Amino acid sequence: MSTTTTPAVARSRSELLALRGTGPVVFVPTMGALHEGHATLMRIARERAGAEGTVVLSIFVNPLQFGPDEDLDRYPRTFDADLELAGAEGVDVVFAPTVAEMYPDGVPHEGPDGVVSEAVTVQPGPLADLLEGASRPGHFRGVLTVVAKLFGLVRPDVAVFGEKDYQQLALIRRMVGDLCLGIEIVGAETDREPDGLARSSRNRYLDAEQRQQAVALSRALRAAQERAPYGVPAARWAAMAVIKSEPGVELDYLALTTTGLGELPDYPEAGTEGRILVAARVGTTRLIDNLPLTFGGAR
Repeated sequence: MSTTTTPAVARSRSELLALRGTGPVVFVPTMGALHEGHATLMRIARERAGAEGTVVLSIFVNPLQFGPDEDLDRYPRTFDADLELAGAEGVDVVFAPTVAEMYPDGVPHEGPDGVVSEAVTVQPGPLADLLEGASRPGHFRGVLTVVAKLFGLVRPDVAVFGEKDYQQLALIRRMVGDLCLGIEIVGAETDREPDGLARSSRNRYLDAEQRQQAVALSRALRAAQERAPYGVPAARWAAMAVIKSEPGVELDYLALTTTGLGELPDYPEAGTEGRILVAARVGTTRLIDNLPLTFGGAR
């Protein structure tokens, strides 16, 4: 399909199938409230699809990945603006299903012993119990379940995700590999505001003062990058010093890991690649961010 200025909108499975096209399909899953970071993903998708391929963008706020005390009801819905941005970036099809379309037998829900439903959900494995998973039990079951359903409906050749949700990206790659789904997963570098704050749909919840406080997260990550050649303790100390200097930031976790989110020795071999991940609340808004690290070379 050729690039269009007004994407076709599919609300149902049958409408999506009719619009899928015959060339390669490149998929960008989102929950809407699109911003420049999403636009970057759409540009990558358009380039990968080429003139004969189809770029499909989904807009679906997935209730299964929200906990009982999280912001499902107030999560921003900006469909008209999202459709306009998608058209500007060459998206061919916007898939915007209802909850009933995605979960025709009802949304599986958590009970005391896990999911209470006859529906099949995706068990994400032990990696999902760390970091975000420890703070948000059941979150990644919801993420992987809806991504698997969307993959089955869209049937993409390639899917593009942002690195800001790094643990999510790692789990999706693991799911695709372990379940032999045959989809190429492309990770795109986190898009940032000029002052370094990672672009996020939740940034709109921040007032002016909180917006300034939130920059401490990206400053902490950059401080860790600078100190990573001296080892894990030095990088962690540098990041924590920045976080502690900003009283408006309530830290959830700050972790230095391997690229696969495993444990690191205090002094990795020179050239070892890793990751630093952070989650914190600024006011009532929970934000996450991460950056790559390169260890060793200075002792």
